[in-house]
Amino acid sequence: MKKIGIIICDRYRSCGGGKCFRALRERCGGFACYPADEDVEVVGFSSCGGCPGGNVEYVPAEMKKNGAEVIHLATGFVVGYPPCPYTPDHKEFIEKHYGLEVVVGTHPIPLKYLTAHGRLGFWDRADMKGIAGPLMDESPEVMKAYD
Repeated sequence: MKKIGIIICDRYRSCGGGKCFRALRERCGGFACYPADEDVEVVGFSSCGGCPGGNVEYVPAEMKKNGAEVIHLATGFVVGYPPCPYTPDHKEFIEKHYGLEVVVGTHPIPLKYLTAHGRLGFWDRADMKGIAGPLMDESPEVMKAYD
């Protein structure tokens, strides 16, 4: 069984997690890396704590104590406007300090966001395609289903 933690952007701190948990069940978006027949357990769910992400310093420790092997930085870090400029730093810190794999993304990017953000230059400046590429590789049909 793979044990994971999810950290969401604090802008969405009241999010109920519906798209994330749906994507986990459907094994799409950031969760496409887990085979459908592999059991996955969420052992922690928290916000980053707000810019610049103070919870990122200690929340992974709690998740790791609960058995987390992988931390997912939720799709909100990518599709929020503007995208979180700290995402690469969060990923690097968690991987190097805690020795945990970090996946950028949970649910697929909704097609309406991909269309709107694709016309702007900030994803390129933040290298979101480089760190969240698998989210952008989903089929348009799947992305539309997450609008």
